[in-house]
Amino acid sequence: MRQLTSRHQATPVLLAVTAVFALCALEFTFHVNGDLRTFLNDWVYDNIVFAAGAACLARGIVVRRDRVAWILMGLAVMSWGAGDTFWTVTIGDDPSPPAPSFADVGYLAVYPFAYVSIVLLLRSRMGSLRGGLWLDGVIGAFAIGAVGTAIILPAVTDTLGGSTASVATNLAYPLADLILVALVVWALAVTGWRPGRTWGLLAAGLLVFAVSDCLYLYHAATGSYVEGSVTDLGWVAGGLLLAWAAWQPETTRARTRTEGWPLLVPPVAFGLAGLGVLVYDHFERVYALSLVLAGAAILAVIARMALTFAENMAMIGESRAEARTDVLTGLGNRRRLFDDLDTLFKRREQRNVLVLFDLNGFKSYNDTFGHVAGDLLLARLGESLRSFVQGRGRAYRMGGDEFCIVVRDDGAETELVVAGAARALSERGEGFAISAASGHIDLPDEATEADDALRLADQRMYARKVSSRVSAGEQSSGVLLRALSERHPKLGAHAIRVSELADALARRLGLSDKDIELARLTGRLHDVGKMAIPDVILGKPAPLTDEEWKFVRDHSKVGERILHGAPDLASVAGLVRSSLERFDGTGYPDGMAATDIPLVSRVVFVCDAFDAMTSPRPFADALTIDAALAELSRNAGTQFDPVVAAAFADVVAERGAPRVALAS
Repeated sequence: MRQLTSRHQATPVLLAVTAVFALCALEFTFHVNGDLRTFLNDWVYDNIVFAAGAACLARGIVVRRDRVAWILMGLAVMSWGAGDTFWTVTIGDDPSPPAPSFADVGYLAVYPFAYVSIVLLLRSRMGSLRGGLWLDGVIGAFAIGAVGTAIILPAVTDTLGGSTASVATNLAYPLADLILVALVVWALAVTGWRPGRTWGLLAAGLLVFAVSDCLYLYHAATGSYVEGSVTDLGWVAGGLLLAWAAWQPETTRARTRTEGWPLLVPPVAFGLAGLGVLVYDHFERVYALSLVLAGAAILAVIARMALTFAENMAMIGESRAEARTDVLTGLGNRRRLFDDLDTLFKRREQRNVLVLFDLNGFKSYNDTFGHVAGDLLLARLGESLRSFVQGRGRAYRMGGDEFCIVVRDDGAETELVVAGAARALSERGEGFAISAASGHIDLPDEATEADDALRLADQRMYARKVSSRVSAGEQSSGVLLRALSERHPKLGAHAIRVSELADALARRLGLSDKDIELARLTGRLHDVGKMAIPDVILGKPAPLTDEEWKFVRDHSKVGERILHGAPDLASVAGLVRSSLERFDGTGYPDGMAATDIPLVSRVVFVCDAFDAMTSPRPFADALTIDAALAELSRNAGTQFDPVVAAAFADVVAERGAPRVALAS
């Protein structure tokens, strides 16, 4: 708040000083004569400079940030004002002024103060910068120095004379001004040629001051200087611009993001300027200093080209690395794996093992804890896998929850490495358990192409994954079936028979091994929800009431909820829910119809109905096999899928067994 208040208090003062400067500008422009001219020249002109210097000093005193830099800049402006005041009061009317004089001390003191201030401000405002931008500033400084010395030094040195001190003083001005201009150009370059308000005013003030000084030296050397010209206004204008720069609002540290042509044009232009000085020397001899500066500018351009090339090569390398790296885990991605496999296949004498992993339980983890937690889990597992294979080979993330490793074939230790990598991809916690199924192949014995290697490893991984799921599913279903049998022995026996029929029917329909296993499990568990139905309803010898039927119809939904509690049976839960849906859409609980009903559920529905019809029931006698098949045929297309019902008749015919055999 103090800083904001100080800036607002400084603004009226700066506006007043600027207004006085405008009055001086009018006087210089229209050459007003009389007392006003004398008053402005003798009393106002230099005081404007002192006021500008005081504003810079005040900025350094009041605001802590960049305190030393702005105090030095204020001293620079005040030094010039002091030198000019001394000239006006004591030397201005002397036809043969001494050289050097105390006025020169004030004038020349501007430069060291300003140089140090620029460097301090630049260091504070810009922070860490790209090396190329610093080099652009060096190129600009050398080029400006070369051009300036080539133009100004001849005009100044042609008029030099007198003592050594006088010659040194007269040469100090153009050299100091050129250094000042070069520093400003360098500072603008390292800002990426986007200086902002503060640096824009600062650069403008210093450039106006330096250019005005150079113009004065040139006109004085050539005898064309006229007192009271626009050149005289440049010194005062430069001081005012610096004062305004000092009190601009604070900004955050600049970030240089110059790209494309704005980054290319300045060093090229400055390089051409240096080259122009070298070419000009063939027609009109220039000073050796100009040639040295021009040559240095060309060398700096060459260095800039080398640095740019190195940066581009590094950028290309980073882009390639990013394109071949998984962002989430930092492991190599599929592209990196293919590149590495191509390299390995070219070294046929080197034996390796490729292992593909797929996480078990990750989808459930993601659904339970959210995608952010899932990403963090993948990152942890990826780091664990990287640490495990370090020194043995390389780890990759293929995408999703699939990982891969390529390790050296150590013979008997291969199985240990595969098992260890699987453990690295495992994690347990409250409410979740993550494990990894794997499939591996030997390289190059079993594959010599990356696509073939991944395809074969994926097949083996999937086979083991299904096998492990079946085993876990069988164990979980066995527990549930045992619980159902303990409460309702007849339901347990019914579930076993339906499971066997569903297995046979699924095979008859040509389903995949996975779907056959799902059909068997769904058949065993389709009635697990009946554990929630009261015994009085299940054993009732009379027709059920509407309220009682509601209990029966809801048992598939209850079964779904029970099965979702066992992660290894989650794939069966939805099939159990749909096992009471009718083909014509009048079933329950969701009213699905035709092929919207999962095929496995349609299979279990037919098997369930057949076993129920051929088994004794509290309210009806068991039907014969032929009668039950006729009932299935009569209701095909309405209650049952006609294709499934027809295939089931073939299954019964192939088995050729009496009712007792079917129910065993």
